Amino acid sequence: MLACLLPPSILSADADHIPDEALSAGTFTVARTDSSAYAEPAAVLDYKQRKAFDMGRGHFHRRWVVFAGVNGDWGLGPTFIADRCSICHANAGRGAPPTEANQQLRSMIVRLSLPGTDEQGAPRADPHYGDQFQNDSLQGRTADDAYSTEPVPPEADLYLDWKTRTVTFADGETVELREPRLRIENLRFGPLGAGAMTSVRNAQALVGLGLLETVPEETLLAIAERQTAEGVRGRPNRVWDAVNGRHALGRFGWKANQPSLRQQIAAAAIGDMGVTSELFPAQNCPPAQALCLDETPGAPRELIDNDWVEMEFWLQGLAVPARRSVADPRFARGAALFVEAKCAVCHVPELRTAAKVPHLPQLANQTIRPYTDLLLHDMGEELADYRPDFQAGPRDWRTPPLWGLGLSKTVNGSTALLHDGRARSVIEAILWHGGEAEASRERFRTMSMKDREALVLYVESI
Repeated sequence: MLACLLPPSILSADADHIPDEALSAGTFTVARTDSSAYAEPAAVLDYKQRKAFDMGRGHFHRRWVVFAGVNGDWGLGPTFIADRCSICHANAGRGAPPTEANQQLRSMIVRLSLPGTDEQGAPRADPHYGDQFQNDSLQGRTADDAYSTEPVPPEADLYLDWKTRTVTFADGETVELREPRLRIENLRFGPLGAGAMTSVRNAQALVGLGLLETVPEETLLAIAERQTAEGVRGRPNRVWDAVNGRHALGRFGWKANQPSLRQQIAAAAIGDMGVTSELFPAQNCPPAQALCLDETPGAPRELIDNDWVEMEFWLQGLAVPARRSVADPRFARGAALFVEAKCAVCHVPELRTAAKVPHLPQLANQTIRPYTDLLLHDMGEELADYRPDFQAGPRDWRTPPLWGLGLSKTVNGSTALLHDGRARSVIEAILWHGGEAEASRERFRTMSMKDREALVLYVESI
């Protein structure tokens, strides 16, 4: 472990003290292996930038309530999933499925849409429930969350049941895989629309998003072109950029359906917490939800622009934990196997940020190791959610970054991988790969145990 290679006095020092082979994000690398590994500021931020970063971090943890006060900001709901960002992204990390059958989803969401698209090409929302279920509401809130009219009920109760099967490696070792089955109970505003499609989504880690936002579009398109020669069909999603009023390349979200961190923040605020902004000023109340519509709004724009900008800066200024175990011979062996199995075709090991980044110049010209191409890939029938999203098809998913993945359990206890959290380990995640990644999966499945262990160590160390 890198923590063992470096003296305690520099565990949170800047990247100048980290060996080159351990750098994950240039000067945005931080040598942390504790629960703060995903939430540290880059050491290259200056004093003024650090203050903005700290303010943004405060907004990330700030609780939203019904009426303004010392306990939170005014604007929660009327329906929502959580009352603060850090509920779903604890320590800026991943969410996790419920541990018991009678527990509702809390750090996961359920996307919802009907066949067809809206005028911008986005999935068509359900007329009674919108584009995402909110399974909490002002009903039953505590005294400081007192509601102004009748209690607003949650839209539905959301649970996961599991179906399991066993996969056998070529050497006889077996692994149990589990597949979630969404269970929706107590639809409170009538049935879903005809042909309704749902998709369970686990909250993703937030580490390194500012760097990924600055990778030039031309770089990603060039990767897609190169992949064709490898028999892989990576392609960008083209999504609606509400900030600039045009279609743009999608970078964030499980299907790359968000073009920028700024829009991602505003979309999560309204979808997950019922918090309005200049970008999404309407309360999250479909016409069928009369009590929701009658609820007194918190403010014309509950997420004010200044707070929104500071939250965006916080995401952009987050450092990435350094690569670990780089001196272990298994790391080098795992790196070679990663390439041999063609994992690196989609999980591209190295990218470079743009030459100029006006809003945060330190992000420019960074060599980063995120292990993603930010492109969509057909991942096969077993991972399909059958729900299109702009140009992403029913079997398509964006290649998730792998950097820092091995620290996820340390950060907040979650080892949940893949879009719906079904995989509990790197091994399980690989074994779910299909479609364009089927050959890579089979290469892994037929490796010797020693090689499998080396590959997993490598992935968990990058």
